[in-house]
Amino acid sequence: MQKAERQIILSVAATVFGVIILIMGGFAAGYLFAARSPGQGMVLLSASQPVDVDFSPVWKAWSEINEKFVPASVATSSPIATTTAAENQRKVYGMVSGLAASLHDPYTFFLPPVESKQFTSDMSGAFEGVGMEIEVKNEILTVVSPLKGTPAFLSGIKSGDQILKIDGISTEGMDTSTAVGKIRGPKGTKVVLTMAREGWSAPRDIKVTRDVISVPTVIATALPDGIFEIQLMTFTANSPDLFRTALREFVESGRTKLILDLRGNPGGYLDAAVNIGSWFLPSGAVIVTEDYAGHMGNVIHRSAGYNVFNKNLQMIVLVDKGSASASEILAAALRHYGVAKLVGTNTFGKGSVQELVPITSDTSLKLTVARWLGPDGIQIPREGIAPDVQVELTEEGHSDGRDPQLDKALEMLGGKPAAIATSTKP
Repeated sequence: MQKAERQIILSVAATVFGVIILIMGGFAAGYLFAARSPGQGMVLLSASQPVDVDFSPVWKAWSEINEKFVPASVATSSPIATTTAAENQRKVYGMVSGLAASLHDPYTFFLPPVESKQFTSDMSGAFEGVGMEIEVKNEILTVVSPLKGTPAFLSGIKSGDQILKIDGISTEGMDTSTAVGKIRGPKGTKVVLTMAREGWSAPRDIKVTRDVISVPTVIATALPDGIFEIQLMTFTANSPDLFRTALREFVESGRTKLILDLRGNPGGYLDAAVNIGSWFLPSGAVIVTEDYAGHMGNVIHRSAGYNVFNKNLQMIVLVDKGSASASEILAAALRHYGVAKLVGTNTFGKGSVQELVPITSDTSLKLTVARWLGPDGIQIPREGIAPDVQVELTEEGHSDGRDPQLDKALEMLGGKPAAIATSTKP
């Protein structure tokens, strides 16, 4: 499969990116379904139908449902109408969803027309919702990261929070696509999320007011003591250009100490991560490998070799459990080649590759197709990448406006703590 023929999304996310619900969000390559008359089931048309699979139970179930199914309750006493084409199509979508669910992979799921359109819209960067990415982790709907400044962030939602209920509806067994549909909504409306968090004695309800979400990307800040900070929020299509602008500002500032803040960055596009890594790595250096487990040849992504910095560069990368996928790839590569040290907490642990596969003109399948291997040839661990220096960010320690993770990075680069440094900032 050629690179131009596929869309690789990194996130938990998919991310979004894995499903970015920034709140915000092949099998069918040769498999077509055509409906017969009601009661007769469907015909599977395929040039590559597997010869060792018995599909008869599917068509038997289809026929029995069409001939005998009676809803448990109906609004009127009118006779049940003949099955419509739309109802048949919903059954097809249900079959594909079930097929994806049978893989027991939280990152693989079917996107029907409405969800597929929402996912595509989410990747464009603006939408109405609460502003966070979620994934199913250990069979529990989990917050990968709230985006800074969004309703989710301002409501106190944190990376690693578990979503137990959405407006009172249990999320047990719920996939991310369904959760997206329940959480996102028009600006000004509210959603109540029942959350569990490590350290809480009991779940709590958090009410979030939806808003228009514009995904931030890069923020560059010149700090005292010769230090420069770049916050990278997501890996979007325009992230490389924005990052290049921030790097130019860093170079022109005359500073040689850089903090790259990837905390809460849920991932995004692979090409963006490779491009950004290329500013710090020599030509040909392996950044990440896609391991297809024999389905096709592995794909190795190497640095383009911009490599504009010399050994005078001192660099710290901030990470936490909201740093996923593309963030983990970039952080792992920079550490492997000795460019930077990692400070913070373990990353999210998203070591797989998702591909957005068109199923029909208006539906798609988000499918795990490979595993991410770092420059050392080892898959990104499920428990996340452990930083060189572990610094927790507790609610108590953050309540006074201080940032102990940033403070540690500043200390390692010879600077003052952030809360003190800001008062003397030129």
